[in-house]
Amino acid sequence: MQILTTTLGQMFVLFALIFIGFFLAKIKIMENGSATILSRLENNLLLPALVMSTFVDNFTVKTIGSAWKILLISTGIGIVMIILAILVSKCCSKDKFVQNIFTYGLSFSNFGFMGNAVVKAVFPDIFMEYLIFTLPLWTIIYLWAVPTLLIPAEGGKQTLKTRLKSFANPMFGGMLLGMIIGLAGIPMPGPVTSLLKVTGDCMSPIAMILTGITVANMDFKKIMTMANIYVVSIVRLVVFPLIGIGAFYLLKFTPISVSETVVVCTIASLAMPLGLSPIIIPSAYGKDTSVAAGATLASHALSCATIPVMFFLLQCIL
Repeated sequence: MQILTTTLGQMFVLFALIFIGFFLAKIKIMENGSATILSRLENNLLLPALVMSTFVDNFTVKTIGSAWKILLISTGIGIVMIILAILVSKCCSKDKFVQNIFTYGLSFSNFGFMGNAVVKAVFPDIFMEYLIFTLPLWTIIYLWAVPTLLIPAEGGKQTLKTRLKSFANPMFGGMLLGMIIGLAGIPMPGPVTSLLKVTGDCMSPIAMILTGITVANMDFKKIMTMANIYVVSIVRLVVFPLIGIGAFYLLKFTPISVSETVVVCTIASLAMPLGLSPIIIPSAYGKDTSVAAGATLASHALSCATIPVMFFLLQCIL
């Protein structure tokens, strides 16, 4: 019951923010170009602050030294998910940009904004371990996924030069600075820490408002009748978590030992809906994010039913 209550509460917040953005766009308070302005604010300030704050707090010598197994397993799972995501996305669309959007969404769920809230409420005893578990995923996102999948290359072709150039962005800078401060143990002044946290906390609400604005400006009926966004959502919410649950269940009959903490962290991250970055980042470059917005809406709506079911199955194998 707690899982259902927590999930529905989080869904209410998400969809309320989406509706606010939708309503403001429909009554013309948010004029044409507002989505671009908000997406640039996200990319150049809010996301970098969130990333930097996350790495400053968690990417420390102590964390890496005491939780190296969790970090290693998380990295391995992340790589496996990327491989599966690439294969599935190629089956769902022939358009390269849409493939990239689906690949990102299938590889990386909303394990941050939504995952943190759900895990903190349902599994509070392992919340810190969950944050550590997600560190390799954040690293892969900002080292590979964002520059490769979400930032369009000049001329439509990703050369070595354009790949390297894509790293020169505020998000990567925030991550790198956060890594250095965290590993070096450099003390951060209280006001600076508070500033980073408050700024980073604005990322998800603004992202959902941006989703609502995007939906208001697109052919809603056309997008919501696209079968591939539902296929991707089902794979993200049902197939991938079931693969994880099945794999951990079978491991119980082998000499390989995996802690319950790792199992919970893995399934919790796999069970979350599609992330928000495929909307936020491409829109800053003028790309059409209607498919991403449609997939995000569909997956978050469906997750109200799937997350409680997956957590129930998870409890059955623990």
